[in-house]
Order: sequence, then structure tokens, then C-alpha cells
Amino acid sequence: MSIPSLEHIRAAYAQTSKVTQLTPLLESRPLAAMTGAKRVFVKPESLQWAGSFKVRGAYWRLMQLSDDEKARGVVGHSSGNFAQGVAAAGQALGVPVTIVMPIDAPKAKSDATKGYGATVVQTDHGERAREEVASAKAREIAAEENRVLVHPFDDAELVAGHAGAGLEVLDQLAARDATADILLCPVGGGGLIAGIASAFHHLSPGTAIRAVEPEGFDGMGASLTHGAVETKPLGAKSICDGLLSRRPGDVPFAIARATGIEGVTIDDASVRKAMKTAFERLKLTLEPSGAAALAALISGAVDVTDKTVVVICTGSNVALSDYVKHLADA
Repeated sequence: MSIPSLEHIRAAYAQTSKVTQLTPLLESRPLAAMTGAKRVFVKPESLQWAGSFKVRGAYWRLMQLSDDEKARGVVGHSSGNFAQGVAAAGQALGVPVTIVMPIDAPKAKSDATKGYGATVVQTDHGERAREEVASAKAREIAAEENRVLVHPFDDAELVAGHAGAGLEVLDQLAARDATADILLCPVGGGGLIAGIASAFHHLSPGTAIRAVEPEGFDGMGASLTHGAVETKPLGAKSICDGLLSRRPGDVPFAIARATGIEGVTIDDASVRKAMKTAFERLKLTLEPSGAAALAALISGAVDVTDKTVVVICTGSNVALSDYVKHLADA
């Protein structure tokens, strides 16, 4: 798998930018002072339509469908944010969407997915890996109902669509006369970081990009360390429900490896602290997964001394009761 060309990702962004939010790039002097960084910029994709970056890649992926495929509809699996992103994209493009969600996915996310007109099918995974059970059910539905199967992260066109977030960051940095030394991005399956890394590969190759993952779910980091896709064992737990993939996608991994990405892990306590910091210092509401990169910054997991840092905050889809509890426990 090669890195998407600059022409490809710009063509995707030309289309997705018509229906997505241009999320801001917020500079935070308090975060710079707190961490010793020269400058800190936060990209709140939590303010994107459907509450996360996912609509970027989902919209571009559905645009690639033929008229016949659009009529037949799509099916995918997700614990929440991709579900909402593809449901919102399907609603905008008139494409029927079915999403398979684990039974323990946050109710707020399944309700929001239904709110965009998608059909939600739940799976009970028991002691098995929930992503694998949901994925198998999605494949079954695709075969039985003749729907197009869309993967939540292991898809080259999805990656190209997500690259728009990287193009925006680069334009916004240029407007501030800034260049990023380090970029921190949460990783589940790797679709977003692969897209952002593609944009930076072409336009800011000197930026060091770090994949931030919860402890026990650092499939991307472990895979990059060992040079091949690696699956983490069952048994780990994390409040970052959107980052619980046990292995990266083949497409994102290939791009991550080619662009020199390195992995970083964070714990739940750091995530809760990051959520509270985002609320107090940035006035942003972040779900746990969306706060992972900020957790890596403020916990000191990455040395940012005298560096210009970009932090990608990916989502805000969290129930109020859960959000309040996380902040109380921080």
C-alpha cells in the first residue's frame, strides 16, 4: 500500500469540505506553559459534524459507490463514532446504512446513529473480541442483503478522506507562521493518523507524528516496533471505547510505517485528567477517546520541551452522566 498522492487527498478534500466543518486550530498558552512546549495548538475534531472526524472519510468513501451500490446500501461495524459518521454521510447522500454495534457500545452513540436514519444491529460478544464479532455479523449482513461492506478504518479511500483534517491543520499553521515539530493523534484502527500522516508526508515531512493508544490496545505502536501487524491479546480494559482495536488496519499500518510514525501509550487516569483540562482550559467537551492525544501531552508521555505541538482531539460523543463521572474521578 503506497501513501496517497497529494493530488488524491486534495481531490477528496475538495468534495468533503463542502459538507464538513472547518474545525478551528486553537492555540493554548496555558498548555504550552504547563508542558514546557514552545507553542501548543489543538485541533478539535470533536466539533465536527456527528461529533468526530469520522464523517470526513465516511463521506468520501460513500461518494466512491456506484449508483447501483448506493441503491443497495452499505453495512459496517463500529462502537460508535464511525457509526455516526457513516450514518450522517449516508443520510446526506441518500445511501441506506446498517451499522453493527457491540451491545456494550455507549447508548448515546447508538441512539445518535439511529438519529441519522441508520439501522442498528447489536451483537453480544461475551468473552470474545467485540470488534471481531461485530465484523463477522457485518459480513454476514452484506452477503445476505447484498449490501456494500464498509470498513471503519482499513480502507484506502477512507484514509484519503480523513487526510482533509491534516490539510486543514497545515493551512491553519501557515496562517499563524508556525510549523509543527510534533503532532499527537489518537489511534484505534489507524485511519485518521494515516490520513494526517499522508498530508504531512507531502507538505511537512519534518513533523514527528506520534500514535497515541490506550495501554493494552497499542496495536499500532507494537506493530511499528516489530515491523509487522500485531494483534494485542484479549483482557485489557480502557475507558477509551473508540480506541479498543486490538490491531491496526493493514492500510493504515503500511502508511504509518512508511511515514515514520512512532507509538505512545496512555492510561485512563491521564485521559480523565485530559478531559478535565480540556473543559477547564479550552472549554471543550471531549469523550475519553477524543482526549487521548491531549493526555499524552499533559502526562509527559512525549517530550515537547521547546517544541511546537499539534494535538488532535477526535471526538465529543459521550453521555452527560459518564462525562460528569470521568471529570469527578480525574
